[in-house]
Amino acid sequence: MTNISMSPFTNKIERTDPFRRFTMPYFIPYKGDEDPNRHLKHDCSTMILYRNNDALMCKIFATTLQGEALDWFHTLPPQSIWSFNELSFVFTKEYSSNHSIKRTSDHLFSIVKDHWETIRDYVKRFKTEKAKIVGCNEDIATATFKNELSTEHPLFGKLLMGEELNLAASYTLAEKHALWDEAKQSNKNESEKKHMERSPTREDSAPKTFTKFTVPISQILRKLKNEPWFELSSPMKGDLTRLDHTKYCAFHQGPDHTTNGYLKWKQYLEKLTNEGRLMRKITKHTN
Repeated sequence: MTNISMSPFTNKIERTDPFRRFTMPYFIPYKGDEDPNRHLKHDCSTMILYRNNDALMCKIFATTLQGEALDWFHTLPPQSIWSFNELSFVFTKEYSSNHSIKRTSDHLFSIVKDHWETIRDYVKRFKTEKAKIVGCNEDIATATFKNELSTEHPLFGKLLMGEELNLAASYTLAEKHALWDEAKQSNKNESEKKHMERSPTREDSAPKTFTKFTVPISQILRKLKNEPWFELSSPMKGDLTRLDHTKYCAFHQGPDHTTNGYLKWKQYLEKLTNEGRLMRKITKHTN
């Protein structure tokens, strides 16, 4: 009787026992750090078969509270809760600061596709944000999905010309283009791999002893480049955007390595040395 008198529930609720065949459903516990309305909806949907049993709804709801939320429940005045509606009211009022902001269809206008973002990732992110909007306007969703795409991407043109396309059809078309983009990227990566295999070999991958000079061999290049018999290496071709642009080779006329570290320049310099074409003012010695 002492426990009943200290309970936030009235005596009528406390004295109500569950049905003999009642099986306790599984609940996601509430610890006081999430949206109370969401937890309340979860509780009501789980207990939908017992909605008419007000006392059972109250007592079962109390078992879903943990941590801070359970501590709060035990601070309620004794016998102050006489119905599930009253319990719901004080619960949502206590945790009103955790209410999720209700988004409208206009929220989709804030979704901007980044230039580096793939079509597949954009579709996934757009779907996630749309799912947060209750009763989202399909026309607005379709328009915003299209308008955030790059006008230079072929998908934008197809969506623009396809006036009858709904959002589901737009998703399908976008996913097909995502496969196309991924195939093109795969081919590009394969091409770059082959290019890198044909790119200049550095000294550290093919060690060799070369003639050493009293001045850096990059300076020798400046002294020889005006000689009529001197030949620079062909400039690098292909996509150079992935190469290391903090380094530059004057002999190869491209990034990714230094002049001093370029094997072909050292080999060419060795060839000129053996032919006796180097200017005498360049003093040299061998290992």
